[in-house]
Amino acid sequence: MTTPDVLRLESVDFVRQGRPILSDVHWTVRAGERWALIGPNGAGKSTILSLCGAQQFPTHGTVDVLGHRLGHVEIRRLRESIGHVNPRHPLRSPLTIREVVLTGATGTTELMNHWTPDTATLARADELVETLGLGTLADAPWTNLSQGERGRTLIARALLPNPRLLLLDEPSTGLDVAARERLLYTVDRLHRSHPELATVLVTHHLEELPETTTHALLVSGGRVLAAGPAHDVLTTELVTRCFDYPIEIEHRDGRWSARGAS
Repeated sequence: MTTPDVLRLESVDFVRQGRPILSDVHWTVRAGERWALIGPNGAGKSTILSLCGAQQFPTHGTVDVLGHRLGHVEIRRLRESIGHVNPRHPLRSPLTIREVVLTGATGTTELMNHWTPDTATLARADELVETLGLGTLADAPWTNLSQGERGRTLIARALLPNPRLLLLDEPSTGLDVAARERLLYTVDRLHRSHPELATVLVTHHLEELPETTTHALLVSGGRVLAAGPAHDVLTTELVTRCFDYPIEIEHRDGRWSARGAS
C-alpha cells in the first residue's frame, strides 16, 4: 500500500522584493517520515518551513499540504492540522504550562477570551504534559521556565490537536547540552509512539538530529542539493558541498556528528 503524501512541493520558486529566495524546489514528505532540513544561513530553510506550515505562498509552482493545495484551501483550518514548534514563541504573559498547551487548540499565543476547553481537550492537555515529562510543573508560569522546559511545552502544545505534520524550527536553540539531549530523547520517544506522524526538523547542526531521523534535505543557495534517506544524504561529500567547506561526517550509535576536515 502506498504511503500517503503529507507534503509535496513542485517546481517551487519564492521571490521576496525582487530577490529570489527559492528556485525550482521539488520535495515530497510521506506519512511517518522524519526529515532533517539542513543548510547554511540564508539557504532558504525558513522559507521552505513557512510554506510547509501554510504561512506563506509560493511565487511559482505548487505546494500541497495534507492533501490540500495552497491557494485553494481555507488556510486557518489547514493550520489546525499542522503542529508548529518555534522556540521564539512570542508569549510574554505568565500562562501556566497547562494553559500554554491549551492554546494549541485555538492556534493562538494567548488563551482566547470567552473560550472554555471541553473535557476531552483538558484531558488530552494533561496527558501531553505528563508525556513530555512536565507533570510536576503543570502549573508553573511560562515566564519562570527554562528554555528546555519551554521547548517541551511547545511540543505538547503542537501535538494537542493531533496533527499529521509536526514542524520543528531549530528546537535546540538556546539549550545547553543536557537540555538538548532531553529534548532529543523526547522527540525520539514521540516518533516511536506516533509512527504515522511526519516531522520536519530544521537545524544547522547535525548533532541536534534525533536518532529516529529517517530522511534529510540539503538546501544551498535556495536550491535543493540532495534529498532522500538520511544515510544517503548526510555524507561528507554532500555536506561539504552544501556548506562550501570541508566537513567530515560521522554516524555512530544512531547519532550524527560533523567537524572540519583536516
